[in-house]
Order: sequence, then structure tokens, then C-alpha cells
Amino acid sequence: MAPALSSLPDRVRTAFRARVSGDPTGAPAWVRDIALVGTGPGWFEPDGVVWRVHGDLSTLVGGVAALLGQGAHPLALAGVQRHSAYREDPWKRLAGTARWLVVSTFGSAELAEREAARVRGMHRRVRGTTDDGRAYSAGDPDLLRWVHLAFTDAFLAAQAAVGRDMGRFGPRWGDAYVKEWARSAEALGAVDLPTSESELAEALAEYAPLLEPVPADLLSFLSAPPGLGPPERVVYAGLSGAAAVLVSPTIAPLAGLPGRARRDLQDRGRLAVCRVQLRAMSVALGGSSPSEQAARWRVGLGPAPEWAA
Repeated sequence: MAPALSSLPDRVRTAFRARVSGDPTGAPAWVRDIALVGTGPGWFEPDGVVWRVHGDLSTLVGGVAALLGQGAHPLALAGVQRHSAYREDPWKRLAGTARWLVVSTFGSAELAEREAARVRGMHRRVRGTTDDGRAYSAGDPDLLRWVHLAFTDAFLAAQAAVGRDMGRFGPRWGDAYVKEWARSAEALGAVDLPTSESELAEALAEYAPLLEPVPADLLSFLSAPPGLGPPERVVYAGLSGAAAVLVSPTIAPLAGLPGRARRDLQDRGRLAVCRVQLRAMSVALGGSSPSEQAARWRVGLGPAPEWAA
């Protein structure tokens, strides 16, 4: 095999992990802390349902759908628009969100609690008033609850539609995910969280009177974020196309998207394309992320990560 071809998987893996983590090595200090800080399994069972969902590449689709949900709540949107540089540097924003997700999922209890404290501190600085006079605060328990609901619904739907098979967790794995993942939001200050898929759907629907159409500029941004090369644009189009047909029925009309209330031939085609893309990416990237590798080493379930060998 030509050298250029044989090194392609390594180049793809390095570029992707650097993009998502925000670090050229793909293993910034907070990933290494997952291996080195604290002991024991952390908030979630190793190889349990939360590890499985958040270790799956379907999170790339769920992330897009979750941002659409965040954009439908005018106060949540105000916090993002006025207190982050997501337009100028969307990948920095992505890396920040990825840090909270993976540290909460794979870190020790000590590290997860430290990460929650860090995020709570950030939230205390995100407050203000919208142009029409409505006050917002990222630390508001009800606003935290909405963000958690949109996030959980999006990741659950993406896993079920385009993720790896969850059969070994039984038919009620979705209920287990909703119940277990609530712990992360409670640590940030959210309250009254659902513990099953049906409760999650009901809780989302209750917010309908508070939601507003997702702004056109945000929809445009999420459909084609800046800074992507030609191959990345092709892959991202597949991810965003799948997200468009997985959005909650509560959110989809506000974003002008089909959502999952319907599933016609075109929608099924989008999901099929996305599944093929994710399987190909899984082969190129390897079986697990640096974060999961670090966690498995910490709890004695895997070898040392490359950076620690």
C-alpha cells in the first residue's frame, strides 16, 4: 500500500480529534485528567448505558439537534449569542461542550464534581436582559432544565436512529438513559427532571408556549458552519440532514424541519446515509475515543492510552 494511503486513517483520526477536543494532540489536559484524577467508576457505570450513548458517534448528530432545541428557547439563545464566540469560533464552543459531556460521563466522581463546579462558575457570569426586557441567567434552574431536556431528547433520538445497537441493555434502555443522565443536570442546578422517555416527551411539550421560531441566521449557521474543508462539508451535510429528521415534534415546526413526527422515504434515506457515514468514521477513528480509553484505564478495563504508554 502506498505510504500516503496507509497513513490516511491516522491523519483522519488526528484531525477529527483535534477538531472536537480543541487540542492539536486530541488529548488535552482535561482528557488526561479522566485517567489521572480520582479512582473508581465515577457517576456512571463503566460500559453502562450512558457510557454507550456518549461514546457513540451518533452524538455528532445529537449535538446538532440539541443546538436547534436550545435555539428555540429565546432566553437560552440569548445566553449563547451574547456570551460566547460561537459564530467566530464554533469549534471552540464545540470543544467546551464536549469537555463537559465527556468529563461528566467518563471522569471519576471527584473529577465530575470538579467539572460541574467549573460550569456553575461559568453560568454565574452568563446573565443579562434581552432586547424586549426579559431577564435571563444561565444558572436559572428552569433554563437549565430546558437545555437538559433538549440535549437528552436529541442524544436519545440520535442513538436510537443512527447509533450502535443498544439491544444488550434491553428494550427500556431509553428510560435508563433519561434517568441516569439526569444526575449531570442536577449537579448544575436543574430540578424536576424526567426519569423516563414518556416523561421527557411530556416535559418538552410543556415548554411549547415559551418557545419561539429558531432565527434564520442560526439555522443557516447550523446547516453549514464556517471553517470546514470540502470533505468535512460532505460529512457534516449528512449529520445535519439526519438531525433535521430527529428533532423533537415540539421543536421541529419552530425550525421549519420535518422532525421525527413523520418518516417518509426521503427521511429514511437521510438516516441511512448518516448511518453509513458514522460506520465509516468509526472504522477510521477506532473503537473508542481518547476520553473513554482514559476512563477504561483508570478503572482497570483497558490498556494505557497512547499518551501514557
